[in-house]
Amino acid sequence: MLEYFRKAGDKLKGIKNFKVWQDGNHFEIVQSNKFFDEKLEYIHNNPVKELIVERPEDYLFSSARNYAGLSNYLAIELESVKQFSYR
Repeated sequence: MLEYFRKAGDKLKGIKNFKVWQDGNHFEIVQSNKFFDEKLEYIHNNPVKELIVERPEDYLFSSARNYAGLSNYLAIELESVKQFSYR
């Protein structure tokens, strides 16, 4: 993994050793449980997409382990999204 992160930061100014996170952010308001679930699935599947693990729950520091009923270093709370009415 370190070699992967090192290569990601090789040609970037301000990166001394490793680049772990993607640049930028894309702020979106979560207004429904469906949207929340889509984003959670996207986050859980990132390590799979990057060929770090075979299944989301295989990534040790992911809440996907909690959702799969496996032990985890992370404690999470499940919450639903309140529906808003904008006027």
